[in-house]
Amino acid sequence: MSEKQQEKKESRLSWFWRWFLNNQVVTALLIVLLVLLILLIFTKVSHLFTPVWQFIGVVGLPIIMSGILYYLLNPIVDYLEKKKVPRAWSIIGLFVVVVALIVWGVVVIVPEIRSQVLSFANNFPKYIDTIDSKTQEILSDPLFGQLREPLEDMGEKLTNSLGDILKNVSTSTVQGLGSFFGAVASVVVAVFTMPFILFYLLKDGKKLAPFYIKFLPNKMRRPTLKVLSEMNEQVSSYIRGQLTVAFAVAVMFVIGFSVIGLEYSITLGIIAGFLNLIPYLGSFLAMIPAVFLGIVGGPVLLIQVLIVFIIEQTIEGRVVSPLVLGSQLDVHPVTILLVLLTSGKLFGIAGVILGIPVYAAAKVIIKNVFEWYKEVSTLYYEDDEEQNDMKT
Repeated sequence: MSEKQQEKKESRLSWFWRWFLNNQVVTALLIVLLVLLILLIFTKVSHLFTPVWQFIGVVGLPIIMSGILYYLLNPIVDYLEKKKVPRAWSIIGLFVVVVALIVWGVVVIVPEIRSQVLSFANNFPKYIDTIDSKTQEILSDPLFGQLREPLEDMGEKLTNSLGDILKNVSTSTVQGLGSFFGAVASVVVAVFTMPFILFYLLKDGKKLAPFYIKFLPNKMRRPTLKVLSEMNEQVSSYIRGQLTVAFAVAVMFVIGFSVIGLEYSITLGIIAGFLNLIPYLGSFLAMIPAVFLGIVGGPVLLIQVLIVFIIEQTIEGRVVSPLVLGSQLDVHPVTILLVLLTSGKLFGIAGVILGIPVYAAAKVIIKNVFEWYKEVSTLYYEDDEEQNDMKT
C-alpha cells in the first residue's frame, strides 16, 4: 500500500472516529438502543421469570420488614457489642424488649384505638348531620346567596360520586375476597418468618457483602464494595431518620390533641405518625380527619386544631427533622414528589413508603456507574488548556 493510500485510509478512519465512535450523542444513542433491545428481549421471554417473581412475592415482605427493623436495631447491637456484650445475647435481649413492647401495645393501646375507631364509626352520621346543618346556616346568610346554588350542585355531585364509589366497593368486595385472604396469609407468613431473618441479619449482616464480593473479579471488588457501602449508608440513615421522626410526630400530636380536648387523640396521633412516613404528603393527609373533627366541634376547636398543626410543623421542620435526618439524601423536594407520585401509581402504598430509599440507592448506583464510564471512555476528557479556558 502506497503512502498516499495510507494517509487516505487514516483520514477516513479519523473522520469515522470523530463523527461516530468518539461522539457523545452517538454513544448515548447506541447505549439507549441496546437497553431498549434488552428490554424487548425480556418482554418476549418474561414467562421464564414467572417462578422468580412468585418466589420474590413470597419472601419479599418478610425480607423488607426484616431490613427495616435491621437498620433500626443494628446501631443498638453495635453499641452493645462495643461494650463487650456478646452480639447474640444483645440480639436476644432486644427481641425480648421488642416482644414486651408489642404485648404492652396489644394490651394497652390497641383496645383504646379499637374503642375510638368504633366510637367514630357510630358517631359518623351525627358528624355529617352537624356539618350539613352548619353548612346550611352559612349558605342561608345573604352574603353567600350567589354561591348557594353552585355549592349545592357541588354537594349533590359529591354525594352521587360517593354513592357510586360505595356501590363499586360493595361489588368488588366479594370479588376481592380471594386476594384479601391471600394478602392476609402473606402477612401471617411474613410475621412468623421475619424474626428468624432479622436475627441472622443482625448476627451476620456485616458478613454478607464481603462474602458475595468474593464471586466478582478482583478489579470489580473494591468499587462494588464502595457502592454497596454508600447504598447501605443512604438507606440506613433514611429509614432510621424517618422512623424516629414519625415516632416524634405521633407523640407530639397525641399530646397536642389531648391538651385541646380533641376526640380520638391517640388514634389521630398514631395515624399522623404513620402518615409522616410519606414525605411532604403525609402531614397534609394527617390534617384531614383532625380538621373534620374540629369543624364538628365548632370554630374554637377548629382554631385550636390548626394551632396544634402549626406548632407541630414548626417543631418538626425546625428542630426534629434537621437533627435526625439532616441533608444526607441530597434530593430536591420536587424530585421527591415526582418519585412519590410515580412509585405510588406503580406499586401503591408500598411504593409510596419505599420509593425514596429505593431512589436513593438507585441514585448511588447510577452515579458510580457514570463516574466509571467517564474514566474508561475518553468522551469527557478535558485537557489543561480547555480547563484553563473554562476557568477564565
